[in-house]
Amino acid sequence: MGADNRYMAPGFGWMPKNGHLRDPPAKHRQVQDRQRGTGGFRGTVRGMKTREAGKSQPGQRPQHRSFEDLSDDFPVIFFDAYGVLVEAASMMTPVPELLDRLRAAGKDIYVVTNDASRPPEAIARRYRDGEGRQLFGPERIISSGAIATEILAEEIGAKKVGFLGPPASAEMMVQAGMEALPVSEWSADTEFDALALLDDEGFEWREAINRVANLLREHPIPTVVANGDLAYPVGGGGIAAAIGTVANALEGILDTRFIRCAKPDAAMFSRAFLRAERDHRGLQPGDVLMVGDTLQTDIQGGRDFGLKTALVCSGHTQSERVEPLMEALGIYPDFLCDSVFT
Repeated sequence: MGADNRYMAPGFGWMPKNGHLRDPPAKHRQVQDRQRGTGGFRGTVRGMKTREAGKSQPGQRPQHRSFEDLSDDFPVIFFDAYGVLVEAASMMTPVPELLDRLRAAGKDIYVVTNDASRPPEAIARRYRDGEGRQLFGPERIISSGAIATEILAEEIGAKKVGFLGPPASAEMMVQAGMEALPVSEWSADTEFDALALLDDEGFEWREAINRVANLLREHPIPTVVANGDLAYPVGGGGIAAAIGTVANALEGILDTRFIRCAKPDAAMFSRAFLRAERDHRGLQPGDVLMVGDTLQTDIQGGRDFGLKTALVCSGHTQSERVEPLMEALGIYPDFLCDSVFT
């Protein structure tokens, strides 16, 4: 099954069908390291820090500031999408005015999102004002889905990929020349080069978890998680479980670790930073403000990379939960804002 007729045995290495352990082919070594949690993009980009180095220490309390005031201090701003600019499936009403104000002040703006449910071009179309003006081009959307596609195509060399998610989530894989098969179409003898966990919609959870668990138990192959979020805001103060919850359950069942390419992984911040650096000679990670609503992804990942971070209380992390969550997780943003509209 798959490239080089070998499987990735969790915690061991690449194993051919005859069961004898062998060293992985060179092009797959980084993939193996990332699936086992020992390598990958971490440590490859200037300004990047280790996971432990990025954590705040107790007593490093964030400054509470208005976003309007805070944004003046940074030439480049990375926005999370859900809970910051988007609520449920719609752009928040004040977003066009916010973006116009920031751009008039010369700010360079990107959306850095764990949305792997559709290509960046489709994500960009969500950001339109009442006159139909598109507020972001696809080049300003840094999506985990795009990075997952690159890993599958370039690092793993996958030709046939099984995936969890709606049909639109597989568009980039198909465009990259891969055959993508949704979980609902798998059969007992279906063989894949890799699996991709892309989005929480488009499949029945119980059935999918059982199918994936049994497939990987029998044939461990590279598995890419394109969205590590455990939950996302759906409006009215509610949340919904995300595909990261499925990934965590499967890792626990199989006692393995998957390849993760979404926030807080450094790949997301590396891609966004390198794009911003093209237009800002000498840009340093500390010159960039990462704005998000989740401590474990937006804030932890931003701090690991060396960015300044602002937690907004308009989405997943409500204001009354901020203090106990910071204490419990040991993750502290540099700044606290009520929302990006104040």
